[in-house]
Amino acid sequence: MKKPALLLVLGLYITASVVSFGVFSYFGKRTLNAATTAAENVSSVEDNRTLLSKLLDIDPNEKQDQACPLSGKYYTKTERDAWEKKRPLAVMIENHVQSRPQSGLSDADIVFEVIAEGGITRFMGLFYCGVQKYDTILAPIRSARTYFIDWASGFNQPLYAHVGGANLSGPTDALGQLANYGWVGENDLNQFSIGYPTFVRDYNRLEGREIATEHTMVSSTEKLWDVAKKREWTNVSPERKVGRKVVGGEDWQKDFKPWKYQDSQPEAGSVTKISYEFWSGYSDYFVEWEYDAESNSYKRKMGGEDHIDLNTNEQIKASNVIVLLTTEKGPLNEKQHMLYGTTGTGDALIFKNGDVIKATWTKKTRTDELQFVDERGKQLLFARGLTWISVVNKTTKAEY
Repeated sequence: MKKPALLLVLGLYITASVVSFGVFSYFGKRTLNAATTAAENVSSVEDNRTLLSKLLDIDPNEKQDQACPLSGKYYTKTERDAWEKKRPLAVMIENHVQSRPQSGLSDADIVFEVIAEGGITRFMGLFYCGVQKYDTILAPIRSARTYFIDWASGFNQPLYAHVGGANLSGPTDALGQLANYGWVGENDLNQFSIGYPTFVRDYNRLEGREIATEHTMVSSTEKLWDVAKKREWTNVSPERKVGRKVVGGEDWQKDFKPWKYQDSQPEAGSVTKISYEFWSGYSDYFVEWEYDAESNSYKRKMGGEDHIDLNTNEQIKASNVIVLLTTEKGPLNEKQHMLYGTTGTGDALIFKNGDVIKATWTKKTRTDELQFVDERGKQLLFARGLTWISVVNKTTKAEY
């Protein structure tokens, strides 16, 4: 191709790319803003969920006697009927200072928290029972990391939502890992392969603040489940052939063994404050929890400030706080990617009911569930509700 023609083609490509990005961003903002405005009108009074669309009308007299398999918390049969048609969502949510506050974490059943790169932590929320009543906004969604995929694997291939992922060759190659595990085409909800309108870049998600593009990706629980439904990724895993054997085609809960939960609330203990850091000198990611005996939960602070969920404008609270100690390697490359030990066994501190238990975690293989036992080897009983797992270097000292 002659040089003038080449320059013309290149110019047209650049122009088209800029226009496409502008249109995507503009209409993405309009769509999200219209949706959130409608939601505000519907549910601004109920539970402070001002950005959420109500999905289920539940009789206030309906019993809450259906235990969630992920949190042990009791819900109505109406909510259980809804969640049993689906698989849990495992969603990557970032924690850069400029991305805060996040949306949706308070309605997760389980949250994993660990460093993604350069001392900056990231979350993976498991969303299932607690998000059936409302279409819950999730933001800002970010990229995959290998160790999060390993932890998610213990929940029988949940639907994994992320925006791309680490893809440098070597042990931190998360996208390669997803392909090797057979998740692509079975349960992988990668924004790169789905796009708009399931995923929207909302530059106005933090009112009055300008935010960089990487902190703007938004979706919702129902949008993600809608994609899964169209792909026939329901509560039943897709069938696939491995050699001569056909695997899959079973409910995700078939071999899943929920953690055990207490049936009554014991007298509150005296361990009322917890604190720990992920990386020395990174005070923005320093975590504190304060026990609230009235609700039997722990209120979260981060970087010295209350950790607020943008959906509810309320401080995040967890029923169980786990500090899981394991091996830490990194930074390993120019992207400052990390690696954490996800299988084997190690120490853990479990905070519940205002008390602390020195425990041991075990995860035999990637696909095994993460389990916790006390010093006598007895399986622990958790408080019913959100369990928050902070994964730290085994040399970390938690203060309490």
